[in-house]
Amino acid sequence: MYNIDEKKAYLKEKLSKKRFIHSLNVADESRILAEMYGEDCDKAYFAGLLHDICKEDPPEVQLKLTMESALSVTKEELESRPLWHGIAGAYFIQNEFNIHDIDIINSIRFHTVGRAGMSRLEEIIYIADLISADRDYKDVYKMRKLAVTHLNQAMSEGLKYSMESVIKKNGLIPSYTVEGYNFYTRLNKLENSDSCDKERG
Repeated sequence: MYNIDEKKAYLKEKLSKKRFIHSLNVADESRILAEMYGEDCDKAYFAGLLHDICKEDPPEVQLKLTMESALSVTKEELESRPLWHGIAGAYFIQNEFNIHDIDIINSIRFHTVGRAGMSRLEEIIYIADLISADRDYKDVYKMRKLAVTHLNQAMSEGLKYSMESVIKKNGLIPSYTVEGYNFYTRLNKLENSDSCDKERG
């Protein structure tokens, strides 16, 4: 259904070796998380594979696709070149591959910025991108542990890490990311509160 081998061959030609390996790693991690959290494993692998499809396109191409898309794009995203590829990639697969599954499209569109109330597949692709085998940032082991024990906490930590990274670079933070962080932080507090209430009996 997803023509995985065809898409792998396409990406191998389109991307650098490093980016291609990253895409394979994210796809593998997405499949593992999908199986763990009861999602469609093939669909997750497919979305993970394609998440960076436009990452290495020239900036002008990424911006053109972003501007042409009917996806809701914030001012901060338009002013932040590193964020264009997610929007561009989501629009690209709609037009070039005739993919109209909104869950796959949103998984690619929001894999960098996140948002409030992401679908489980969106969460899986977001986290898989953060914990793939090629990642080696300081807290990656903590993120990997959270990913397999508490996905909502992993989302909150991932969005926090994203904002901290942007702030260090004096970048702009899209409202999607702030809203996502607030959403998952509230959700975790509510879950912790419910858990405490149950323990009290």
